[in-house]
Amino acid sequence: MKYVQLGKTDLIVSRICFGCWQLSPRFWGNVPLDEWNMALKRAMELGINFIDTADAYGDGFAETALGDFIEKNKCRKNLIIATKFYWNFTDPENRYPDTRYDYIIRECELSLKRLKTDYIDLYQIHAWDPLTRPDEVAAALNTLKKQGKIRWVGVSNMNVHQISMYLRYVDIECLQPLYNILDRDVEKEELPFCLEKKIGVITYSTLARGILTGKYTGNEKFQDSRANHPRFTGENFKKISDAVNIVMRPLAEKMGLSVAELAVRWVLTHPAITSAIVGVKKPQHIETVIRASDDILENHLWYRIASDMKSACI
Repeated sequence: MKYVQLGKTDLIVSRICFGCWQLSPRFWGNVPLDEWNMALKRAMELGINFIDTADAYGDGFAETALGDFIEKNKCRKNLIIATKFYWNFTDPENRYPDTRYDYIIRECELSLKRLKTDYIDLYQIHAWDPLTRPDEVAAALNTLKKQGKIRWVGVSNMNVHQISMYLRYVDIECLQPLYNILDRDVEKEELPFCLEKKIGVITYSTLARGILTGKYTGNEKFQDSRANHPRFTGENFKKISDAVNIVMRPLAEKMGLSVAELAVRWVLTHPAITSAIVGVKKPQHIETVIRASDDILENHLWYRIASDMKSACI
């Protein structure tokens, strides 16, 4: 496993980050916790020290599961924990964005309790909230930093202008955007901006909800959040699945990698990317992506994969 510095922080993180969104039943159904615990334990054995979660994943369920794992395995000092705030889920049936000062302070305390820790390494604003002034959000975050409850601040799902507004009042050390071979919009502005400002980048949906793993034919049916997703239904699903198997599989096999490892390595090759988040449910899932961090792709291969996948998916 390779390790790198996250932005300008003192955090040295694994290039693969263990994501916890899969512990969100409304999106992914019920994931057996015994297998999830084994997957996380296996990830640590393979060198992963970076864990990303959020208070809203399962309305606190993911943080609670992670906290129970940490307590049971006595491994807090071996992990760098990132979590997020944004969704007020006091009433689970009526969630709404909330980044007001009092809510941030309260929700951080609840995250600390669920995670069974007294500090959070990276505390992230999950998305842009147009109803709360950036200086109010920053005031809460700076208070938490002074109290030692959070160490560093990051953002997710934000554009350059939104990040810049926060930067006037608080140091932003990390951006968490959607980025993979199929979703490349952040290459235009956000990734160059992060390179310029030395802001770390950790990507989510690195495997595009699993479609870049190469395990689908395009004929499968889903019972989770992918059931009605346009990328996983009809002709589009078949076209993308065929593209993955025709374009990526031969290259992956030639390099001695799984298709998933090739997809993750493609992301990690971009110079702005610090770490790639992967969401896994079973130990064998993490084993099929772990070698992605061993190296980066040669430039001509990176461009070839991007171009061929784009052409095949049109």
